[in-house]
Amino acid sequence: MEGGTHMTNDLKAARVLAAVDDLFFWTKIEAAARHLGVRLQHATDAAQFEEKLATEVPDLIILDLNSEACAPMAVLRRVKSDQKLKAIPVVGFLSHVQVELAQSAIAAGCDRVLPRSKFSATLPEILRLAGR
Repeated sequence: MEGGTHMTNDLKAARVLAAVDDLFFWTKIEAAARHLGVRLQHATDAAQFEEKLATEVPDLIILDLNSEACAPMAVLRRVKSDQKLKAIPVVGFLSHVQVELAQSAIAAGCDRVLPRSKFSATLPEILRLAGR
């Protein structure tokens, strides 16, 4: 494993907030975060996201851009318009055929937009962003 135990120790204080209502992807994110020692908070809708954001500012935000319940575009605009939050990196994932949604997310301030397959393949690298 890249980085071994040293990388895990660097990530122990990292905080990630994931707005994901897809159980399959949530399970993947949770397993990777546990393996890396990342502190992970989960929101299944926009109201939960706001509650979690009010209690702790994360180091990284992950958005399922296909989730209607999480209102990812509204969440993204809110985060990127807030002076205290706009520097937080936001990674969004979506179906690879949704070119217009990807462009809209980037225009709204999403720092990185990935197709679901690429998101899954690079999840450990994405979570390591939180530790930087």
